Amino acid sequence: MLKKLWKALKIERLMKSKLLKTIMETERLTLREFDDSDSIHMYQLNADPDVIRYTGDPAFVSVEEAEAFLKNYEDYRKNGFGRWAVILKATGEFLGFCGLKFNELELVDLGFRFSKKHWNQGYATESARACLEYGFRKLDLEEIIGRAAKENTASIRVLEKLGMRYWKDAPCKGIPNSAYYRIGKGDFFKT
Repeated sequence: MLKKLWKALKIERLMKSKLLKTIMETERLTLREFDDSDSIHMYQLNADPDVIRYTGDPAFVSVEEAEAFLKNYEDYRKNGFGRWAVILKATGEFLGFCGLKFNELELVDLGFRFSKKHWNQGYATESARACLEYGFRKLDLEEIIGRAAKENTASIRVLEKLGMRYWKDAPCKGIPNSAYYRIGKGDFFKT
């Protein structure tokens, strides 16, 4: 009985993720706009000190604060793109987020964040590659950057796997020691 209930819940979650605005899909993943129902997941994601160690972002103090953040997230409306929830197609599970952002330097940057239990499974690379393709094909961007604290070697490896090239060192959101990477449309389609 419990097993059937769990399966029904997983299917319901999967159906719900399909009803929300899906931006793109990969072999294993669906990337969709955030929804208020993601509040608990965003709270849990940012509550893990290992997950936010290199981000410069504070943890949400409550689920309600995460909900307010999502309700006030205006990137989709303002820019036509933003960070997107990453959902595992097979189960409907929220893994984290990935997407593009028009940042404070007036550049489009690629960003991703995943729950620790989903690290080292290729989800960041898979979703980030899809976001780059979306940015170059659908949004007709000429260049996309990526930024990571120099100590965050895992994220830097993802950027390099995507074909991004080191550009410079500079502060980023309160992290004084960040590495900036970038890739142009032509270089992306060569890889």
